[in-house]
Amino acid sequence: MELLNNPDPHAGKEGFLSMERFEKWKKWTAFGILGVIVAAGCAALKESRPILPIREYETMIAGRLDANYVGTDTCLKACHVHDKIRKDFDLSTMGVQLSRESGLPLVNCESCHGAGSLAIEKLTPERLQDDQKTGKKTACDFKTLIDIKNLPAQARSLICLKCHSANASFNLHNWNAGAHNIADVSCSDCHPIHGNHNLKVRSRDMADMCDKCHPDVKAAFSLPNHHPVPEKKVFCNDCHDPHGGSSEKSLRQDTVKATCTQCHAEKEGPFLYEHADIMEDCRACHTPHGSVNNKLLILREPYLCLQCHPTHRLGETTTPERKQAFYTRCSDCHSQIHGTDLPSPNGAGRFIR
Repeated sequence: MELLNNPDPHAGKEGFLSMERFEKWKKWTAFGILGVIVAAGCAALKESRPILPIREYETMIAGRLDANYVGTDTCLKACHVHDKIRKDFDLSTMGVQLSRESGLPLVNCESCHGAGSLAIEKLTPERLQDDQKTGKKTACDFKTLIDIKNLPAQARSLICLKCHSANASFNLHNWNAGAHNIADVSCSDCHPIHGNHNLKVRSRDMADMCDKCHPDVKAAFSLPNHHPVPEKKVFCNDCHDPHGGSSEKSLRQDTVKATCTQCHAEKEGPFLYEHADIMEDCRACHTPHGSVNNKLLILREPYLCLQCHPTHRLGETTTPERKQAFYTRCSDCHSQIHGTDLPSPNGAGRFIR
């Protein structure tokens, strides 16, 4: 037992100190080895290499990696299938950028579809002559291009965001955090790039497009009282930014009240007598799209007011029979319900005038 405790019986106290130094050395050595392993692992993480080199997915995203860019004129000069598409594209906002004199970033077919050299590789002069004789439309080998239709929604949007997330004329820097992107909606779901020369959605057509994904809102606009969206007097993008924003429900303004007071400026204030804590969110009393109640109220009067205020009898009446009557519509007396700068006759702020 003494030998285990003291390797050198003749060393005395120094034997114990040597054993302690040895234990410390083992600990520090273990820490050193662990540090080297961690450092090596971090260095490996910083290396520029694909985690999963799946060539099929890379081809789907970027097109054929062994293809070369040939330019729009070379790509379409012999192809008759895309005649209308080419005409519409030339008249579109992006087609204008094909002109070097425009001063805009160059955008062409290969900006979205990938390099096209392999797509036109088999379009030989002999084949073109045969197609002209037979009247057959000449088409490229589109399978060598980016498989846009089978891409995930976010990947399809990334094709557009290459230009539209920074300095493009239409900036979509809020798109990635927007509700539409999170819900797997892509740019091409709303903007048919080859549909016509006008890539923007007209305000008059916007409600019909939004209704496809928002049937509950469409139903609300069918109720007796609603914002005049079906009548084409108010449009969805007057209140909402479809490309995302920092506010809830993709509102164009920072708050609900700021959005509503774009049209209802008389309700904005500030007032000397304001309606307590509900001034910043109009939805405390109103529903934004449609309601069965007047003025888009979430409940009829007086039940809406009774959620916060106790009932009372009509105090000043002309006939004894009405002294025990209860009110049925608060706004008959409290007409300035959103706020007022004038006190009531008794000096209190009762929103009477």
